[in-house]
Amino acid sequence: MSVNIHEMAGSGPLQIGMLLYPGLTLLDLIGPQTTLGLHGQTHLISKSLEPVASDSGIAIVPTTTYADCPRELDVLFVPGGMGTADVMEDTDTLRFLEARAKTASYVSSVCSGSLILAAAGLLQGYRATTHWTSMDVLAAFGVEVDPRRVVVDRNRITAGGVTAGIDFGLALLARLRGDETARMTQLTMEYDPKPPFDAGSPEAAGPEITALARSFIEPVHARTLRIARTLCGHLGN
Repeated sequence: MSVNIHEMAGSGPLQIGMLLYPGLTLLDLIGPQTTLGLHGQTHLISKSLEPVASDSGIAIVPTTTYADCPRELDVLFVPGGMGTADVMEDTDTLRFLEARAKTASYVSSVCSGSLILAAAGLLQGYRATTHWTSMDVLAAFGVEVDPRRVVVDRNRITAGGVTAGIDFGLALLARLRGDETARMTQLTMEYDPKPPFDAGSPEAAGPEITALARSFIEPVHARTLRIARTLCGHLGN
C-alpha cells in the first residue's frame, strides 16, 4: 500500500518559493529543498527561466519568474553565496522579496541569504543569524544578531552557513508538519553527521585555519559590509 505523505500530515502540499540568483551556493539551496521538497511543491524563482549558475559552476533551471511566482507561499526562502552582494543592490529582487514576504507564512534564509533579507528591510525588529564571517554585516543593518545555528523569531527563520541548511529545513518542517514528520524525514535522509574533523566553527578550527577562511571570503565580505552601511540609513537605523 502506498503512503500519501500529505494525507499523513493532514493537509495539502506546501508551497515553497526558493530564490535563485547567479553565484548562489548550491548546498544552501539543496539542503533545505531536500528536507522540505518531499512535503510540497518547490518553486525555483528567478528573473527569467534561463539557467542560473551557482558559485560552484553548476547551473539550476528556474521553474517560475518574479512575475509568475504564486502569491501565497508557505515558505519564502533565500540562499546565500558569493553572489550575495549583487543581489543586495538589485532593486527588482529586493522589491519582489518585500512583496512576497507580506503574504508568506515563513520568511527564511541560510548563510548570507539573511543579508539579502536585511537589504530588503525584512529583518528589522527581528533576531537573525548568518554565516560566521558575516555577523558584523548583519549587525550593520541594525538586526539583532544571534549566533545560534538556527534562529526562529516569529515567522522569520534564519540559519548559519551552508550545512546549517539541513538543520534549518528540519526545524522549519517540524513547525509546518510536526515533529514526527520532521523525524521521519531526517531518518529518510540518513542525516546523522559524524564529520572527519572538528573544524566546523572558528573556535574549533583555531586561529590559523580561521584566518585562512576569512582571507578567502574577505573580498565579498568587504563589499557586503559597505552595502549594509550604505543601506542602513535608508532602512531607518
